[in-house]
Amino acid sequence: PRLMILHVDMDAFYASVEERDRPEIAGRPLIVGGLAESRGVVAAANYPAREFGVHSAMATSKALKLCPDAIILPPRMDWYSQIARQIREIFHRYTPEIEPLSLDEAFLDATGSVRLFGSVEEIGRKIKEDIWSELRLVASVGVAPNKFLAKLASDMDKPDGFTVITPDRIQEALDPLPVTRIWGVGKVTARKFHALGIQTIRDLRARSLEQLKERFGNHGEHFWKLARGIDDRIVVPDREAKSVSHETTFPTDIEDPDQLRAWLLELTEQVARRLRNSNLVARSVQLKVRYDNFDTITRSKRLEQSTSSTQAIWQTAIHMFEDKLPDRRLRVRLLGVGAGLLSSADSSDSLFPPEESPADQKSDRLDSVADSIRSKFGSSALKRGSIMQHSVEHRSQTRAEDLKDER
Repeated sequence: PRLMILHVDMDAFYASVEERDRPEIAGRPLIVGGLAESRGVVAAANYPAREFGVHSAMATSKALKLCPDAIILPPRMDWYSQIARQIREIFHRYTPEIEPLSLDEAFLDATGSVRLFGSVEEIGRKIKEDIWSELRLVASVGVAPNKFLAKLASDMDKPDGFTVITPDRIQEALDPLPVTRIWGVGKVTARKFHALGIQTIRDLRARSLEQLKERFGNHGEHFWKLARGIDDRIVVPDREAKSVSHETTFPTDIEDPDQLRAWLLELTEQVARRLRNSNLVARSVQLKVRYDNFDTITRSKRLEQSTSSTQAIWQTAIHMFEDKLPDRRLRVRLLGVGAGLLSSADSSDSLFPPEESPADQKSDRLDSVADSIRSKFGSSALKRGSIMQHSVEHRSQTRAEDLKDER
């Protein structure tokens, strides 16, 4: 059978879970995120809220100005993680070749399952139906010959979409789309394309590889290939992953360091919880920052000993964020945190591992208690004092700098 990839993307996942669990608020504008008075950000917004211009990564204060009647609920990340595992179990009925991108989306290669379940298109429809009938949640599904096209397809008819791009329809599907639908084309690159008279993917495809490489360097070949629907990346199953990471691409670039720190903390907590849930420890921490012009910076630091401690990973990630990035304006398109050099938590780095300090033991106990409490009451039910203190100190410092600038 021909290679066809599935991209399954849950529609407004966090908000949809909250609407499902609270039928009385269904259909009303809903924001899942932090409170405006604590400089919170929107983690998710349902479609009624999006009609007012609200989107994820937006400051909650701004979202409420756009949609004053919106209901605000705190995220319950551990509950969403449990539901994501149920969704993953549905995927596993049809294929073991699953590459999660986040809690709410994944690539699947079901090519090897067609003799059991029918075509990849049929498998995609069965997965979508199972998610709805068993979990009462809606997924949009894209089916295409590669990852780029599958992800594009899943977004074409949202919400509740199902789109198939067959090999003979690739250019028919791509050509009319705006050039901003190409991966990696943000506001800055889009302006450069528009200045060259490139508005659509068809316009981009009319340019030669040499022209694009001359204008955009190594990114030119990337743009040239995607305009033709060429993407050679394979689905990498979770079991083969050599690291655990979470990243998020913001709908609009973020310049506020406080908002970026809030996202960095959330991503760190997701990575650490995933390590603990999988009984893994990591020996390195990675930070990934993609700027508005598509420049991508990665930083990595090897730890003195392996860990799954939220505090240890956070301290390393925030140090790299604050001290190891280039001295340039922060306009961030994507932020990610990763943990690498993984091993089982039951094994040790050496024959004589160092004894844990009282502070380390306390941190481990806090993680254990926090995981338990959050699984029952949601992610916002508990915050570590040291992290909260760091945030308070930083906010005070930032506000002082803001006032100095205003003067």
